[in-house]
Parts: sequence; C-alpha cells; structure tokens
Amino acid sequence: MRNKQKIAIVGAGLGGAAAATLLQKAGFEVDIYEQAPEFSRIGAGIHMGPNIMKIFRRMGIEQKLSDMGSHPDFWFSRDGASGDYLSRIPLGEFARKEYGAAYITVHRGDLHALQMSTIAPGTVHFNKRLTGIEETDELVRLRFSDGTTTEVDIVIGADGINSRIREELLGAEKPLYSGWVAHRALIRSEVLAKYDMDFENCVKWWSEDRHMMVYHTTSKRDEYYYVTGVPHPAWDFQGSFVDSSRDEMYDAFQGYHPTVQALIESSESVTKWPLLNRNPLPLWSRGRMVLLGDACHPMKPHMAQGAGMAIEDAAMLTRCLQETGLTDYRTAFKLYEANRKDRASRVQAVSNANTWLRTQEDPAWVYGYDLYSHPLKSEVAA
Repeated sequence: MRNKQKIAIVGAGLGGAAAATLLQKAGFEVDIYEQAPEFSRIGAGIHMGPNIMKIFRRMGIEQKLSDMGSHPDFWFSRDGASGDYLSRIPLGEFARKEYGAAYITVHRGDLHALQMSTIAPGTVHFNKRLTGIEETDELVRLRFSDGTTTEVDIVIGADGINSRIREELLGAEKPLYSGWVAHRALIRSEVLAKYDMDFENCVKWWSEDRHMMVYHTTSKRDEYYYVTGVPHPAWDFQGSFVDSSRDEMYDAFQGYHPTVQALIESSESVTKWPLLNRNPLPLWSRGRMVLLGDACHPMKPHMAQGAGMAIEDAAMLTRCLQETGLTDYRTAFKLYEANRKDRASRVQAVSNANTWLRTQEDPAWVYGYDLYSHPLKSEVAA
C-alpha cells in the first residue's frame, strides 16, 4: 500500500526538471523518469528571457545562471544581404529595469545541468523508457522497459513532441514536419579573431524565406552559436538529426553578408534538425495525466521561447496544485489549462509565423510577464 501521495514526471528536459524542482520546493513527493541513460553537454544554445528568469529566482538559480550566461544589450535583426538593421530591441540593463530580470543566452547543456542540480537527490531515474500505462480510479501504474513499475497519484507528461503520455491521451499520431530544418553549430570565438568583423552578441540575419540566429553561450563569450531556419522539402533522414556541412551552409546562405560567410567558414561541424509541429491539442489533461511543454504545444524555435513556455507551464501547474492540493488534481488541471492555454497558443502562433522582433516592436507582453503576479483565472472563465 502507498502511504504517501506521489507525482511522477515523465521526461527530465528543461520543463520536466523545472516541474520537479518547483513541486519539490512546494512540498510534493516527486520522482522524475528519463529514458536517456545520462545527459551530456550537447552543442546547442538557448535564450532565457526575463519572464523565465523570474521563475528561476523562485528556484534559487537566477544568480548562478546570470553569472554563467551571456548578457546581450540588444536583440539585433539585420538584413541577410546588406546587413542593414531591421530592428534594435533593447535588452541588458533595459530588460532588468523594464521587465524585472535579465535576458540571458547560455549553453543549453550548462543550463540543464544547473537545473538538474536543484532536484532532490535520488529522485531522478535514468534509463526509464516508458512502455505501459494503466490508470485506475485510485492511481496510475507506469511500466518501464527495464521491467520496473511505479504507482503514483498523477503523471506529468514532459516527454517532448513524441510524448508517450500524449499518445495515451489522444492516440498515436506522428508530429507534422514543418517544411523547415535548423542547422546548428558551435564556434570557438578564438577562431573568429582572424576576421576584422563585429560579431554581435545577439543577432538574427534574415531574408525572405530563411534566417540565421547567432549569439554567445557563456559569460566569457568564448563560444559563438548559430541556429538557422531553412526550407527543406521533406525530412527524408532517419533519427532526430543528421550531419550537415559547410558546403550545404554556403549553398543555403548564398548571397548573405560577409559576416555570415565568415561564420560558415569557421564552422568545424554542423548538424541539421527537422522542425516538427503539431496542431493545437483538444485537451491538455485527462484523468490523472497532464501535459506540459513540447508534449502539449510544440513550436518552431524562432521566438526563442519554446523551452521558456515549458518552464512557465511547470510553474503554473505547480501553482495550481498548491491551490487545490493533490487530491483535487482535476480542478488543478482545469485551472492550469485555463491559465496557460491562451498565452502558450499565442506564443506558439507567433513563433511558427517567424515574425518575432524582425521589425521594431515592443516585446513586453512576453518578457514583462510575471507568472506569479496574476490572480488565477478560474476554469469557468476559460
């Protein structure tokens, strides 16, 4: 017999890790199950806006992340060919004053390791590939490929776009290929020293149908990272990514500014990833199971808010469970969806449209948002 109420989180990515920490800090008994054998420092960067830094403040890692990451003073958008500025969005000290926290760019692996360090020892379980789910009136039983099982009161599906929990709620359905790929490369800044060029701290190079986003990933600015969005007619490769090449990059960004050409020339290795999507889901929860992040509302990365929305989900779900208690999880799940769906859907739509900050605009509705400052909207009002 179980003598404690327990929560299982499936997936230990940025959203799942945030949910684990926040729920544990709120006093809930939480275990997190991850199918990977371990995590490594994969070569990818990430943005964390003031809206997320305010959540990290609650988690106790805001200052550590601030010390670790790069602090761009602006988000620059530039014409891919001419280099003319399309927008200059102030960040830096402006963000701290206007939005209540810093804007950070950082290596995703470094951020993830910092988040994982805040989870209670012994509650993260690796090599746990979910193979079976059985829900009863009293509990959810999870079965894993290693033959182990666990019984919990609720399950949070933080297991990404190919979520096994989403499949349990809504049936098997492959994600949609968006028609775009993202190239990714991490460049040592010392390699760029030979060029007499200004490699700005956070800049997005645009043309009509493609772009390249570039930024530093450490406080020392010794790593420079880029991620692209490029049309590709079909994803005809196996796996989540494939190797690309400088030649492919030259072809994709022919005619782009000399600064972009220098970045391509300096790329020691390039990978290529499909950008996948799903249509908005008809439900976010059912019974004792609930979704967050890419399991719930996957989006293209063009707004640099996908992981941020997963972390906001984690914070709001925690807040709602604190409001109702674990016994009344159904009300908590309704409150969670009522207080997240509009914002997450708006960010998803803008991100997929790839218009964010291309021209001069006010980003306060994203960056100025403080999840903890608004009274909870009831599920009836949703």
